Amino acid sequence: MFLHVGNNKNILIERVVGIFDMDNATLSAVTRKFLSVQERAGLSQNAADEEIPKSFLLYLDVDGSYKICFSQLSSASLKGRINNEL
Repeated sequence: MFLHVGNNKNILIERVVGIFDMDNATLSAVTRKFLSVQERAGLSQNAADEEIPKSFLLYLDVDGSYKICFSQLSSASLKGRINNEL
């Protein structure tokens, strides 16, 4: 099953490692540094386009690397979508 994270971006539910709220998760300097490093390395995608992201997902790509996807949907909405699919 796929999780639609916004703007025609879908991620396999089995590959999702975690869903994080931007407001809470980015309070930590470690998380902000991790996100910055991932963005500079080209390992992040933005499904939020022009909107401010409300959440981000950590997931495994097909090559086994960890990737980040920013979403304009809240973490609660994404969790609800996963629960509806299962």
